[in-house]
Parts: sequence; structure tokens; C-alpha cells
Amino acid sequence: MTEPATEFPPPKILTLSPAHKPILITQGAEGRLYKTPSPFQPDQFCALKYRPPKPYRHPILDVRLNKARISSEAKVLDRCYREGVPVPAVLAKDAAAGWMMIEWIEGQPVRVGINKWLGERPEDDDVVDHSQEDETPLIDLMKRIGVAVGALHRTGVVHGDLTTSNMMLRPWADDRLPNGHGDKAEKAKAVAGDVVVIDFGLAMQSQSDEDRAVDLYVLERAFASTHPRAERLFHHILDSYREAFKKAPGVLHKLEDVRMRGRKRSMLG
Repeated sequence: MTEPATEFPPPKILTLSPAHKPILITQGAEGRLYKTPSPFQPDQFCALKYRPPKPYRHPILDVRLNKARISSEAKVLDRCYREGVPVPAVLAKDAAAGWMMIEWIEGQPVRVGINKWLGERPEDDDVVDHSQEDETPLIDLMKRIGVAVGALHRTGVVHGDLTTSNMMLRPWADDRLPNGHGDKAEKAKAVAGDVVVIDFGLAMQSQSDEDRAVDLYVLERAFASTHPRAERLFHHILDSYREAFKKAPGVLHKLEDVRMRGRKRSMLG
């Protein structure tokens, strides 16, 4: 299907191989994400993040802004990857042209996995006795999230938009998947996999406990709005974060201040 005339064409690099048409995965206000065969390993896919020109900005300013943002995101990803943080590898970039090619992460967003685990909301969910349910697989996922965020902050990077939509569950090998059949096994498989943090468009390098606390607060509020029935398990993320990051006590103390300010804003509307 032909793209509407109001859209910008894809970057030139995606037009070099007519045999492989890129797939537009998502489009936001600032950029697009394509899935395309890797030029380095044609049997594998990669993701290409592209910031198209903005007609409402001066052309020179637009190029400078896009170049700076692509360069900044690539620099943060490179730093995280070198330090062992679970993030996509940067494969190539042309900041002047407004694109960056990164590793394609197979799997599903953490948001989808948690929602599959939670299933349909029961009408009487307020009185469900969760103590009778084995929540170990979901709790284990919470712990893996805490470890990933701890590794990120230990590297001196804050994400800026930590949500379960910006984390992927990279599938495990079959020998690591939960055994068994039936609904219980399927629920466990829904939350299985390695947590990989993605979308660093708002990330920055920071050693500030305040910035790190805001990262955690954004994630906490995301759980409250997206997974309200899992919010009571959020403390497992913080417990795991504390174990993974030696400076966590100061961050968690600052988190209490951030929460207090958030409650005051809610009260004031």
C-alpha cells in the first residue's frame, strides 16, 4: 500500500534493497521505528529508528536537533551495552541523516506479558484471595526488572520514560522455559524471558539520586495505571533494585520525597 502523500519517505538507507521492504512498526511525534533485514547479517532483522525532517522547523535547526538527539541516544546505548546493561546493541548510525540502526529484540513487551498473566479482571477482584495463587513467575519477573533498572542506574544513565512498554521480554531457550502444560504453564511462559530495556529517546547521563528516583517513580505510576492488580507486587522491583545497585538506599530515600510531591500535585489537581 502506498504511503499517504502527507508522510515523509523512509531514509535512503531503507531504499537501497528493493527486495526487502521495511516494515513500519510504530510512528510517534518525533520519529519512526522500522523493522528491516540487517545489512550485516541478511538472515537476521534489525530495528532502524528514524527522525524525519519537520516542516515546521527551520531546516538548519531541524538537522542540528535530529543529529544531536540521535547522537545522544546512540552514545547512551553504547555506554549501557559496554557496561553489560540489557539494551539493544547499536549497529550503525548516520546522525546527520537522522537515523540509527540497532539490534532487533525478539519477544513481546513486558506490558503484554504481565497482562497475559493477569488475564481478564474478575468482577469481584477486590475480594480475591491472592495468597492461594502461586505468583512466583510474576514475582521473578518483577525481580528481573529491578536488576535491569539497577544495572542501568549503576552505569550512570537514567531512562526518562521507564514503563513496561519500554521493556521487552527476550525469549529464553526451551530448556529454561517452565515445564508442564495447561493454563498455569502458559501463564508462566507469558512472563518468562530476559528483560531488555528499550527506547532511550529521553535518556540522559546522570549520577543524581533525584533523577534516579524520578525514574523509579515513573515506573511505579506506570504500574498503577497499566497493571493495577500487580501494583501490590511492585516492592519486589525495589527490593531487587536495592540488591543490584549499591547506591540504592539513597535513591529509595529520595523516592519517598518524589512520591510526596506527586501526592501533593494530585491533591492540588
